[in-house]
Amino acid sequence: MKIGIAADHAGQRLKAAVVDHLKEAGHAIVSYGPETTPDDDYPLIVRPLADAVARGDVERGIFFCGSGIGPAVAANKIAGIRAAVVENEWSARDGVEHVDVNLLTLGERVIGESLAKSIVDAYLGAKVQGGRHARRREQIRELDTGEYVLTEQMKSRRGGGG
Repeated sequence: MKIGIAADHAGQRLKAAVVDHLKEAGHAIVSYGPETTPDDDYPLIVRPLADAVARGDVERGIFFCGSGIGPAVAANKIAGIRAAVVENEWSARDGVEHVDVNLLTLGERVIGESLAKSIVDAYLGAKVQGGRHARRREQIRELDTGEYVLTEQMKSRRGGGG
């Protein structure tokens, strides 16, 4: 699989360990993050990675920082990105299966190398599921594109109003 990778200053150690792990597993790695300094800004670093994922230049993306939170928020501003902060294997797998998470953010200050590798394996090994999950992904896409329509089912849940 072709994986896009980036990190700010707080995620460099974890990035290096996971990149080695991914290369050993036979994945192609494309780096979108510079070798950084302590004053780098994650929104500027995550943007090229998120753009590449949204365009389909890479199949999935992974961003490393201190907590994972800020880059996920920033990346989710890019149309077509479904970024998630993940701290366990179940969430990584479920995120892909149900929501089609395409950009994972990992916090070096939150998880260790062994867990990060296991999370990444779960993320990359997961397959998107259909059924009700496909319907929900379409609803998310509509939110993303501004095409969102309040359905009759939603109106009834809100008491019939608009």
